[in-house]
Amino acid sequence: MEFKTDFLIIGSGIAGLSLAIKASALGSVAIVTKKEKTESNTNYAQGGIAAVTDNTDSFTEHINDTLICGAGLCKKDVVEFIVREAPPRIAELIEWGVKFTKSENPPYPYDLGREGGHSHRRVLHAKDLTGHEIERALHEKVASLQNVVIYENHIGIDLIMEKIPAVEPLRCLGAYVLDINNSDIHTYRAKYTILSTGGAGKVYLITTNPDIATGDGIAMAYRAGAQIANMEFIQFHPTCLYHPDAKAFLISEAVRGEGGILKLKNGSPFMDKYHSMKSLAPRDIVAKAIDTEIKKSGDEYVLLDITHRDRDFLVNRFPNIYNKCLEFGIDISKDPIPVVPAAHYICGGVAVNAYGETSIPQLFACGEASCTGLHGANRLASNSLLEAVVYAHRVCTKISEDFAHTRQSEIFIAPWDSSGTTESDDSVVVTHNWDEVRRCMWNYVGIVRSNKRLERAVRRIELIQKEIDDYYRNYKVTKDLIELRNITIVAKLITSSASLRKESRGLHYNIDYPATHDEMNTDTIIIKE
Repeated sequence: MEFKTDFLIIGSGIAGLSLAIKASALGSVAIVTKKEKTESNTNYAQGGIAAVTDNTDSFTEHINDTLICGAGLCKKDVVEFIVREAPPRIAELIEWGVKFTKSENPPYPYDLGREGGHSHRRVLHAKDLTGHEIERALHEKVASLQNVVIYENHIGIDLIMEKIPAVEPLRCLGAYVLDINNSDIHTYRAKYTILSTGGAGKVYLITTNPDIATGDGIAMAYRAGAQIANMEFIQFHPTCLYHPDAKAFLISEAVRGEGGILKLKNGSPFMDKYHSMKSLAPRDIVAKAIDTEIKKSGDEYVLLDITHRDRDFLVNRFPNIYNKCLEFGIDISKDPIPVVPAAHYICGGVAVNAYGETSIPQLFACGEASCTGLHGANRLASNSLLEAVVYAHRVCTKISEDFAHTRQSEIFIAPWDSSGTTESDDSVVVTHNWDEVRRCMWNYVGIVRSNKRLERAVRRIELIQKEIDDYYRNYKVTKDLIELRNITIVAKLITSSASLRKESRGLHYNIDYPATHDEMNTDTIIIKE
């Protein structure tokens, strides 16, 4: 079946939903999301959204904090316009119904948290469930709009491309999409296609990300020929709960912002050896420090201690974290929290300009799937939700300039061809390769890298990819197979990018190239041959 829409938005996090709200004033919007509509990386964001909202702070200081954290690779103009455009985007979220935690200290209306790398308290939050609150409000707003349809349990397979005659580049016409529930594959034809598919944390064995984070948009864009940038910069969140029964539960950086101290198992603090900001140092420094201390001591984890804060304060400020830890027998008002680093955020992605345009006409990207230049080599905490709303606005602004003059393509699009394929009777192949990719990335392309580790990873990923490609050609498409294909491509992009960067910078640390070199202060760009 073929569907026609003005806007095809793939992904239902903060970027996709805020864009849908704005785009609905221009034309019809179809949102494709591969699980329930509320399942997204946004939904799991605990900390908040960084913005200058009181007169003790300034745009200049937020800009400088971001540039310092980005280790010389941020695009300064992008940092400046995102920081300066923050207040109206925050006001918009509030107007749409987002209920940020109010301040108990007038005249400031909202409680502001502080996280690693920030020189001021500037993080708006909804206690420790900020992402969940944003998703709630945006979904309620979208539900009131007649022009927006959400297709749950649908996953994008591949972008649909058109070759334009003469020297013109390709343009995007939409995407092939799998209806997961009944295995039908539909054609979605669109004037504009926007990738807002979130991150790729499931490429790694240990991650704070939900199961949906398989880098689908990045892989789709790469296969279509778009430029992919800076995939070597994977942010490992320093503090993921360590417990045999806990799956991917993040301990927000805001805990350290409220005084949490990182300690060894013997109770001694250690971050003073690594940075003047101690436990509130930028994430790359904290993650490397924890990794170093764990390897040095042989312990499985370190401790995050906030027991010196009042219990009532902790229950009120971190209700989600408090209750979740309590489920595992940890009372954070009395017990230090065992934590380890885990893959969290990808600073690279589909390369875009200041208006979210990719290198392929009529294909846009925003949110974690994109690489805007804001984060550089290391993301400043809570800048990601801000980036998503600012870029959603800018994408819509750009499209509105020529929307009336852009016609829906009438070129024939062939339906998905599954001839010659059969139902798979060997799902263990998918399961085995999925596990092998994630273990390979965790062991060889993690927080600390080396030439030998990267060489091993390249060889293994290439062998796995060949096996998956053969499997993909012979069997009918399923959600699991699509995701496996995508994480393998993303793994290859990360490994290839890491191999190209012959230095250490930000989130990329190679023991064979420990220094940072000015001549490598450039983006790593990869395009499919």
